[in-house]
Amino acid sequence: MTMLPRFIQIHTLHTYPAALLNRDDAGLAKRLPLGNAVRTRISSQCLKRHWRIAEDRFALSELGVPMAIRSRGTLELIRNRIIDGGVAEKLAQAAVEALRDAGLVDKAGKKIKGDEALKSGQAVLMGKAEIDYLVLRCTELAQNIADESTLRTAVAKMVKNEKKNIEAIKHGSGLESALFGRMVTSDVLASRDAAIYVAHAFTVHEAQVENDYFTVVDDLNVEIGELGSAGIFDTELASGLYYGYVVVDVPQLVENLEAIERKHCFDASTSPEKRALAGKVVEHLLHLIATVSPGAKRGSTAPFDWAKFVLVEAGDWQPRSLADAFHDALPTATKDNDLPVRQRAIDRLRNEISKMDAAYGTSLARRFMALDPIEIPQAKRLNLQDLATWSANIIKAGTLQEAAADGKHEGAR
Repeated sequence: MTMLPRFIQIHTLHTYPAALLNRDDAGLAKRLPLGNAVRTRISSQCLKRHWRIAEDRFALSELGVPMAIRSRGTLELIRNRIIDGGVAEKLAQAAVEALRDAGLVDKAGKKIKGDEALKSGQAVLMGKAEIDYLVLRCTELAQNIADESTLRTAVAKMVKNEKKNIEAIKHGSGLESALFGRMVTSDVLASRDAAIYVAHAFTVHEAQVENDYFTVVDDLNVEIGELGSAGIFDTELASGLYYGYVVVDVPQLVENLEAIERKHCFDASTSPEKRALAGKVVEHLLHLIATVSPGAKRGSTAPFDWAKFVLVEAGDWQPRSLADAFHDALPTATKDNDLPVRQRAIDRLRNEISKMDAAYGTSLARRFMALDPIEIPQAKRLNLQDLATWSANIIKAGTLQEAAADGKHEGAR
């Protein structure tokens, strides 16, 4: 049976020693109760943030797709661009106040004016195409209307009459929203469904946390022989092996990037070129997931790591996490003949996969990268670049038939 790559699932293991990767409101390492132990965790928001802003050859910004602006001050940006277009400041201000009152960044009808109108109550994600369109339309109106009140009315009417046009530009709302979605309370902007689902990463063993006490030396006091420090502080540091899980909804990704209805993403009428960008996004994403590290206190902990294990699964079934392999925390205390914790973690994953395959059938094509000499059921070992290329190619091809041709990757349905 030919399988479509409806979902691509990415499982990883990363090791971070003596780091503060993600802090809570008290400045402590974030935690997660799971099974028989409390773990340290990295939130999905933290992970996505660092993947979005990474700067290297696989950065999302290198894909040639306009990024977006996430800010509370987008209306101020729009006002300034209208002014740059030759419109008087008072008219530009009236235009953006009318946009806000019409429900652009929040619910309509609040009639907020002045500097307060330039800041939304929450950060709004808007794409370059959306901002460009609103700047253009407001500038056109302001160039022909000299009265502020009349301009407000005209802008409000424009938003009402062109709401469907503005909503349609959601496909130009930036690469971030195409990947990770957009939820808005606006009456004008359209929400977008995420195509990339990211779980909170957590340690496969019990939390290992240390309170780090440190002082700041006052160089001038030292020179004159005085005792004491310029400050005394403490912080938490955590160490651990983290399991990460990401799902790519391939049809949703193609729809978000190419404005093709997801039900048509794998039709014969949709050429491979229409799926090529989605494949390229996943290729870049795999590199980012494997090599980009989150982390506070970078200057004092250097919390950088590349994944020690990456498993990619592709198929047309609904996704499922392998987190239950670590519902019972791995013991960190070992005997002389015990395998290292990383290898024991991979053994847990392999056993979980085997049990799932036995219960449901081998329904997924698999490839993996690992530093250790291991085997994964029904999977072929690749290096990271080949793993990323394979993932991109099956999206572009729109089928896993080639991946299953050797009979190792296609099982009972």
